[in-house]
Amino acid sequence: MRVLLTTLKKIFFWNYARNTWQWDLLCVVCLVFIFLTPKTWFENGERRGAGAHQNAVPTTVVLVPEVVVNESDTAKIEQQVRLVTGRNDAKVLKVRKVVADDGRTIGFEVDIQ
Repeated sequence: MRVLLTTLKKIFFWNYARNTWQWDLLCVVCLVFIFLTPKTWFENGERRGAGAHQNAVPTTVVLVPEVVVNESDTAKIEQQVRLVTGRNDAKVLKVRKVVADDGRTIGFEVDIQ
């Protein structure tokens, strides 16, 4: 009984040195666990699909006034936004003119999704 208690105490507090067979056995057990554990053990029931991390919150892009000829022409603005962002699926939601204190247009804020 005393031997069993001593062994359990050694295992629990891990009194083995690195160059012992017990250490080697622990390393093998860890590697077996890492490589042979099914992925389903770590799946969460609340996990969503692959694209779930992408949210539908609009992003704002600022365009210089030289690029925007007509602020009501959303097709041209959408084309410029796709060119600037590299996103072919970008859709223009709203266009706002940014005006300086002296009244000149200094840019356009474009909300995209």
